[in-house]
Amino acid sequence: MAGELRSGPQPGERLAATFEPLNVTGEHAGDLHCLVCEYGLSPVVMMFAREPSEALVQLLVKLDAATGKHRSQELGAFVVFLNDKPELQGELVALAKKQGLKHLVLAIDAPAGPDGFKVAAEADVTVVLYREHAVKANHAFRRGELDGKAAEKILADLPKILVEK
Repeated sequence: MAGELRSGPQPGERLAATFEPLNVTGEHAGDLHCLVCEYGLSPVVMMFAREPSEALVQLLVKLDAATGKHRSQELGAFVVFLNDKPELQGELVALAKKQGLKHLVLAIDAPAGPDGFKVAAEADVTVVLYREHAVKANHAFRRGELDGKAAEKILADLPKILVEK
């Protein structure tokens, strides 16, 4: 590894922009829709990924369950695949169905990522946890770096965006 990878908005920063990816699942499936806008000031896990790897799918299943568990706190979660592969939309619909994803939204955007989000070209997966548009945690992984241990670190950061009741 050639040093720590920085990708996406960093802790202490605020989201600088909004964007409208093609929503593949969720209430706005088939439409360009701003998920940052939809979730507003709620706690959110926003992810950018290049490909639906096995390790990523395992993380998505866990995040979907966490999103359901924390519905009372309006926890939102979405992953935007930065990929222009024509067959990706169908693959993601099938993936969501196979894995039983009910809460987490899958979306697609251009390979460069949305303007203002500084997604690194070498980042295979970028995870940004934010609340009230303020970033509380960031995790970035090169291809092959995301594994079960890394996924647990991401899930362990959920309390940073959830409000104690």
